Amino acid sequence: METIGISWYTPGAMGTPAMIARRRHREALAGLLRQFPVVALLGPRQVGKTTLARQIGTPFGGRTTYFDLEDTDDLERLAAPQRVLASLRGLVILDEIQLRPEFFPILRVLADRPGRPARFLILGSATPRLIRHSSESLAGRLGRHELTGLAMDEVGAVRERRLWLRGGFPRSFLAGSDAASLAWRKALIQTYLDGDLPALGFAIPPATLRRFWRMLAHVHGQAWNATEFARSFGMSDFAVRRYLDILDGMFLVRLLQPWHENLGKRQVKAPRIYFTDTGLLHAVLGLRSMDELEAHPRLGASWEGFAIGEVMARPALREAEWYFWRTHTGAELDLLAIRGRQRIGFEFKHGRSPGLTPSMRIALADLKLDRLVVVHAGSETYSLGDRVTACPLAAVRI
Repeated sequence: METIGISWYTPGAMGTPAMIARRRHREALAGLLRQFPVVALLGPRQVGKTTLARQIGTPFGGRTTYFDLEDTDDLERLAAPQRVLASLRGLVILDEIQLRPEFFPILRVLADRPGRPARFLILGSATPRLIRHSSESLAGRLGRHELTGLAMDEVGAVRERRLWLRGGFPRSFLAGSDAASLAWRKALIQTYLDGDLPALGFAIPPATLRRFWRMLAHVHGQAWNATEFARSFGMSDFAVRRYLDILDGMFLVRLLQPWHENLGKRQVKAPRIYFTDTGLLHAVLGLRSMDELEAHPRLGASWEGFAIGEVMARPALREAEWYFWRTHTGAELDLLAIRGRQRIGFEFKHGRSPGLTPSMRIALADLKLDRLVVVHAGSETYSLGDRVTACPLAAVRI
């Protein structure tokens, strides 16, 4: 299959489009569309869902019909949605489907037609309502694919530091300068604060929301403490947890759940919080350049979150279950992948030549790890002992 270039225009590039092939996502999406009558392509705003969706029509005769459910003209075209959608053939794309939950029962009827004259690709930038309605109406008929930000296998390992600083939103990564990238990310954050988040249940002023984001940025990579947040905002634990769940549902934060088992040790049971995109994290922290990032006290936590996202995006591990592990006596494991009966541990060190620590030995023994990979910021791959390998992020192989 040929590589399809997904293009975004780079500010300051004199109108020349920058081409980044998102072949892995395109092939996964095409495979789901062959299997299911309805496929949900999910991800945050501006991550490239619409651009990718417009490239996917070829397997269905090249006939594609696109509706933007935020566009009043397209909504007028869909004034009689069942009649209009039933008349279409090929691939039908419905963008921002969570804005029209009444379409889900219609899609169920159309998905059950003999011969499947059309496939439906529904795009969503928030999961709470989307998943609830789709699971009720489209059980057994719906495939799902999450489009993440750009990854190292798409932009090249030589751009690792730029990807870490600017994050994986295409327009941010491809901006003509770090200043232009930061300005774009700040504008995106403002869109979330002023529009998207209040619409999804954040009934507090944007200034308070901005403070909530700043607090989250300063606990990036740490265990969630609902009581501390609730006290700071004068709210209940339930309210702040609900806000965190909404950010998780909008793909803006990742809640890494703790692993615990009967070891005779007290283990941490609160999730860890990570911004899913380090570019947004750095914008909230006000970091304008790599020099400022390297001087910031959250440097190690930022790199850990970036590296965790990269490892979790590896195709060989897409179906794994993910956890972290920590005991109250200090032993911990940054990332645990459960893949069938196999347990793979990951530790992330921003140093260039990490060694084997007592905590790593405890994790190997207590969790019965098949392998432990120590991911570092250097360039060398070397053994740290039986079942333990240290390597740079670009060299992680599963």
